Amino acid sequence: MQQFLLVAAAHFLALLSPGPDFFLVARLSMASGWKPATGACLGIALANGLFIVLAFGGVSVLRPDSWLFLAIQLAGCGYLLYLGWLFIRHAGTSSLAAVAAQGDSRTLHRATWWRGLGAGLLSGLLNPKNALFYVSLASLVGAQTSTAWKLVYGVWMFSVVLLWDVLVALAIGNGRVRQRFSRALPWLERITGVILILMALAVIAATLLRH
Repeated sequence: MQQFLLVAAAHFLALLSPGPDFFLVARLSMASGWKPATGACLGIALANGLFIVLAFGGVSVLRPDSWLFLAIQLAGCGYLLYLGWLFIRHAGTSSLAAVAAQGDSRTLHRATWWRGLGAGLLSGLLNPKNALFYVSLASLVGAQTSTAWKLVYGVWMFSVVLLWDVLVALAIGNGRVRQRFSRALPWLERITGVILILMALAVIAATLLRH
C-alpha cells in the first residue's frame, strides 16, 4: 500500500505541471467551451491508458532477477532523475497567459467533441514523454507485483488522468482559477521534482543492495 501511495502521488503531481496535453485542453476550453474540451480529455486518457497497458504488460513478462529487467529498472530511474531535475530547473517557466492569447484560434472555435477526442488522442500518443514516464513507473512497481495490483495501478492512473483533465477543462476558463494556479505552479513543480528524484534514488539503492 505504501508503494501504491508513493507512485500514485508522484503520478498525480507530474500531471499538475502543464505540458502539451494540458495546454490543448486549456485552449479548447477557452476557445470552444468545456464540452469539446472533454472530448480531448477522453482522448488523452485513452492514449495514456494504452501506454499504461504496454508499460506494465511489458515489465510483467520479465523476471525480477534478470539483467534485462535490472537494465530497464535503472533506465527508468535515470529518466525519473532527469525528469525531476527538469521540474526543479524550469519551475515557474510555464506560461498560462499564452493559453489565453491562443484561445481565439478559428480552428479551435470550430472544434466539436469528436474533433476534441481526435486531437486529444493524437496529443497523448505523439508525446514521447508519456511512454517513457509510464515505463519508468512500471519499473519502480516491479515485475514481482501481482496482476491484481497492476490492474489497480492502471485503473487508478487512467482515472486520475481523465478526471484531472476534465477538471482543467471546467475550471481553466475562469481567470481567477488560472491566476491562482499560475502562482502555485512553481512550488508544485519543485515538489514534484524532489519527489521523483527521491523515488528514483530509493529504488536505485534498493536494487543495488539486492545485487
